[in-house]
Amino acid sequence: MRFHILPILTFLVVTLVAANASLPPQLYWKSMLPTTPMPKAITSLLHSDWAEKATSVDVGNGGVNVGVERGYQGGGTDVNVGNGDGGVNVNRGQKGKPVHVGVGQYSPFDYVYAASETQLHDDPNVALFFLEKDLHSGKKLNLHFTKTSNSATFLPRQVADSIPFSSKKVDDVFTKFSIKPDSNEGQTVKNTINECEGPSIRGEEKGCVTSLESMVDFSTSKLGNNVEAVSTEVNKESELQQYTIAKGVKKLGENKAVVCHKQSYPYAVFYCHKSDTTKAYSVPLEGADGSRVKAIAVCHTDTSQWNPKHLAFLVLKVRPGAVPVCHFLPEDHVVFVPK
Repeated sequence: MRFHILPILTFLVVTLVAANASLPPQLYWKSMLPTTPMPKAITSLLHSDWAEKATSVDVGNGGVNVGVERGYQGGGTDVNVGNGDGGVNVNRGQKGKPVHVGVGQYSPFDYVYAASETQLHDDPNVALFFLEKDLHSGKKLNLHFTKTSNSATFLPRQVADSIPFSSKKVDDVFTKFSIKPDSNEGQTVKNTINECEGPSIRGEEKGCVTSLESMVDFSTSKLGNNVEAVSTEVNKESELQQYTIAKGVKKLGENKAVVCHKQSYPYAVFYCHKSDTTKAYSVPLEGADGSRVKAIAVCHTDTSQWNPKHLAFLVLKVRPGAVPVCHFLPEDHVVFVPK
């Protein structure tokens, strides 16, 4: 789902004004995780001026223009308010093909929910699920790696915390971002908030983070500061195709992890959850078209509390709790594991 009209000018201006009052997100990361490099999934979501890219800000004639000369990877943002007429125009550029976010359905990485019929047949994430016994070199899998949400960047924590993120105040969210409640964008916003407020399964600790600083706090509160952060890296866009697992499959950390899944929302929001029955792997893949993927896979050793009609069970034709269930992570998701 792409949010076409995002009047976030006020938040950008506040960000510029407050820049000297708090640490930029990447410096907060370094202060809390000094030995942990940022994965690509994170660096691509930092606002361009935080990432030390060229940014111009002009104020005049009753208008403000924030122009990003070189956008973050995957797209750029232009925000214009001009000539005092009150109009707002937001254009978000994005390379590659539109991402898939089905309206009225929940993330396949939230294990409380049953799969919808549409999700079972149309969601490219179907191809990401597999069994742990198949995680070995030489195994061939049909996969389609996508970015599962829009290219919205992080807001600074003080800005994100000032915006309501609650089902009780969803009308305020619609107003702030000029979203019609009955539109596809409106339904997507409600779905994201509902997932974040929904119940967790037994043995899982969950929470949604609305800033990079909050993600760092969540992961360090569960795993400590000596962690590794990783994400899937795809060297080129491709359609559904056959991949072969190459030599070099590597287990990451212990049998616990914090996994953060990017949601579709007007700004970067991640659904993060921690489990002590989760294993993470680094998996090199070679595509039939010659492409290479440094994939991150997560295997869940206890699925007994998942919804019996979850997408993974329907695709793999297994029962809850019967065998470990694994899935590769899309490019814009992040895993934290103890070093």
